[in-house]
Amino acid sequence: MTNVLTENKAEGKNFPVRSNNKNARKPAKNGSQGKRTTDRQQTKPDKRAPGFDRSAKSKSDKRLAVGRAPETAYPLAYAPDETRGARQKKPDKNEKVKIIFLGGVGEIGKNLTAFEYADEIVVIDAGLTFPTDEMPGIDTVIPDITYLKENREKVKAVFLTHGHEDHIGAVPYLLRQIDAPVYGSKLTLGLLSNKLTERRVEGDLREIRDGQTVRTKYFSAEFIHVCHSVAGSMAIALRTPVGTIFHTGDFKIDYTPIGGESMNLNRFAEIGNEGVLLLLAESTNVERPGYTMSEVVVTSTLRKLFVENADRRIIIATFASNVDRVQQILELASEFKRKVALGGRSMLKVIETAIKAGILHCDPRLFIDVEKAEKLKDEEVVILATGTQGEPMSALTRMSSNDFNKIRVGANDTIIISASPIPGNEKDITKVINNLYRMGAVVIYSSLADVHVSGHACQEELKLIHSLLKPKFFMPVHGEYRHQKQHARLAANLGMPEDNIIIPEIGNVVLLSDKKMAVKGNVTSGIVLIDGLGIGDVGDVLLRDRIALSEEGILIVLVGVDTTQGVVSSGPEVISRGCIYTGDDSNNYIIEEIKTLSLEALEKLDLKELNISDAKQLIQRAVKGFLKRNLQRYPMIIPIILET
Repeated sequence: MTNVLTENKAEGKNFPVRSNNKNARKPAKNGSQGKRTTDRQQTKPDKRAPGFDRSAKSKSDKRLAVGRAPETAYPLAYAPDETRGARQKKPDKNEKVKIIFLGGVGEIGKNLTAFEYADEIVVIDAGLTFPTDEMPGIDTVIPDITYLKENREKVKAVFLTHGHEDHIGAVPYLLRQIDAPVYGSKLTLGLLSNKLTERRVEGDLREIRDGQTVRTKYFSAEFIHVCHSVAGSMAIALRTPVGTIFHTGDFKIDYTPIGGESMNLNRFAEIGNEGVLLLLAESTNVERPGYTMSEVVVTSTLRKLFVENADRRIIIATFASNVDRVQQILELASEFKRKVALGGRSMLKVIETAIKAGILHCDPRLFIDVEKAEKLKDEEVVILATGTQGEPMSALTRMSSNDFNKIRVGANDTIIISASPIPGNEKDITKVINNLYRMGAVVIYSSLADVHVSGHACQEELKLIHSLLKPKFFMPVHGEYRHQKQHARLAANLGMPEDNIIIPEIGNVVLLSDKKMAVKGNVTSGIVLIDGLGIGDVGDVLLRDRIALSEEGILIVLVGVDTTQGVVSSGPEVISRGCIYTGDDSNNYIIEEIKTLSLEALEKLDLKELNISDAKQLIQRAVKGFLKRNLQRYPMIIPIILET
């Protein structure tokens, strides 16, 4: 952090660009490949993509510009004017494009969609999701990529729409199995690079910019800037031998974005006029009428809170990846003469990455070490922290339990939670809020003030995208089934024939031609559980055991048997965890009865010819029946027979 946040200028280190495969495609000198260029000034503007001239300065250049990174940190993908045009290979009339859904439908999370034609596959996104309460001990959940592993030689590229976990979190695991270049915006690749480093995985990362196109033999992918809650978000127009498939990624239409760059709706309309065969559009907020509020609403609210709390310490929790939100907070802190302390490892990493990528603009002198925050007057500091979802090890959660030694929450603190709970996290964040109130702090969150706006499109925005693109076919993605169903209804109400709409499910293979779209079978799909360094080694049986242990506890019966004499030589000993409290004398009769039942079970066997499996089953059956009749408890019972 020191180099980025305390020096006058960023060092501008390039992110790693590596490959596991010596035979993998390598960029030519100066980061070019074929006719590609890394020089913005050499890239000709595309008349069909207004605003592509990268020599023009953006509005964001008016911000504090200290700490900007070099223009190019990765090899650039093809420029649009050099790659758009006739396909290199003539399609076989008998072939169709296969669309394989391995994640991101019927759920929100672990997005992964593959597109296959002949001997080529391209992948859009590879994300993770977080475990449910029914997955004790699991760290993360990723899609089952068996189909891609079985066809690894076909996979030619991975395209990333943006840098959120549910879109890039599975890439490190994918790259362990498949060697293909990964394309994304500078910030997306920066966030991914951190993950690859943590997992000790190498990858061939290639930067793309708004309006650029990447080509393979049969596919070409045009990347188009969209507004979302993380900078560098893209929609993808995937041109295939049968027609254009448009994937919106996650987006909202914000006419006053903090970053100063609105969605290029003109380009959407142009692509619509060129002809869109199939639209894949996100469905997260399809149940919400109207439009998603602009980020400037949050700016106005935060400014008001800074004024109202001029003599108080301000602690703001937000998603680390929401760089535009972080930019707002940094600018307000500078305006109100407050230093900024960062709490949480992910906050430190993302801000460092965003500054290196030239996306986050600030004076490094604004930052102080979080250890020094306690030494400043309350009105002189803002603490920017992780923990909007009540994550157990996050900075805000630890503050709420007095476990964050660097910061002690008190009565003169105003805590702003600038995020909404992700479904399933409501209990965790509510507990954090209650604890903060008990500590005397004032807590402000989205149900009390406009301190957060969604990054996903509501109904009117979705209608506009449908109207601009005018697709022949439609499949709603990025949503639970209820969201997909509502989105299908929205499309039908706009005039889309119901026969042209499919609600895909995980594992579906959809065959697409220029005249027809239909589900034709399924591939191996599902989830892979990540537990520590283990990948996929935890299955249903282990999960059931963990759930049983967490709900009913464990009871171990330990017996020694002398098979020479045919007698019990020691025990039985009973060890209970989470089932019977052995420290209470009132439970002694239960323990003694378990011992008696175990001995009676062994008496039914010839111990000189001991069959250990039979002995365990008899003890288990006897003890299980006793506990059920007398305690209505069903612990995991493990008999251990030691031959002496």
